[in-house]
Amino acid sequence: MPLPFLTADRAFEAADDVALPFDDRDHWRRPYRPGPWRVGVAAILLLLASYVLFAAVIIALTGSLSEGGVVLGIAAAVIVGALRLLRMGVWVSAHGVRQVSFFFTRTVSWERVVAVRTVQQPVRWLGLPRTVQGQALSLVRRDRPAQDVTPLLTTHNADFLARAGSFDRAADAVEAWAEEYRGG
Repeated sequence: MPLPFLTADRAFEAADDVALPFDDRDHWRRPYRPGPWRVGVAAILLLLASYVLFAAVIIALTGSLSEGGVVLGIAAAVIVGALRLLRMGVWVSAHGVRQVSFFFTRTVSWERVVAVRTVQQPVRWLGLPRTVQGQALSLVRRDRPAQDVTPLLTTHNADFLARAGSFDRAADAVEAWAEEYRGG
């Protein structure tokens, strides 16, 4: 089964001379692979879901169907959570930039983007309240004040922790999309 989210980084590595190596630029894509922390947590959640599914079958066969259905619902929620965790990140297309978090998705069209730049600043470590010094790819929008900058990617999030080279490639790719489509 092809896993397109794992091939995004390879496409950028293979086409170093081309900033935007994709033919269909209207399709939303993540310009980097998910990091090992994100994939590892999702794998553990899916492993847990398999045990819960097995328990749901045993409960349904030996006990009541309603209790088995409740446990099946819990397993489905864990699976949906693991898939949403894998979907999190920054996605780009010719339409704009999309930041997908666990509970919501924020999309900004390229016309509303003033600049996309890498800045040195305190960043959150794995999304926790603790901050460390690192780099962030920041998005400056036309409809927001200059001090209200949205960080898209950081060097210490679940995708780029201990992968500085991958952060640089992903930041360069998003900046290339911004230069191509933001309209000036």
